Amino acid sequence: METAVFKTGGKQYRVSAGDVVKIEKIKADLNVGDKITFDEVLLVDDGKTTTIGTPTVAGKKVEATLTEIGRNKKVTILKFQQKSNRLKINGHRQPFFKVTIDSIK
Repeated sequence: METAVFKTGGKQYRVSAGDVVKIEKIKADLNVGDKITFDEVLLVDDGKTTTIGTPTVAGKKVEATLTEIGRNKKVTILKFQQKSNRLKINGHRQPFFKVTIDSIK
């Protein structure tokens, strides 16, 4: 089974065909069911040989299908300033894409 490491959203993901990965939101107009191609493949391993890119592997791509668009659980940010009776609470929900890896070409 062929595995690959690709980069998107400032993070690196190790995947093989059929994996489901939760990645950072991509700045594009995408809908559920759309095909996504990741060109920044850093490493490819087919079980016998390992190809490491400098910085990327030429001609290799990871193809995926967008299966879900959502937002993660809320992260609460608390800022407290002692002796001044000041308390500030904010929340943030990071958007994500859940993709299913179709193939590594």
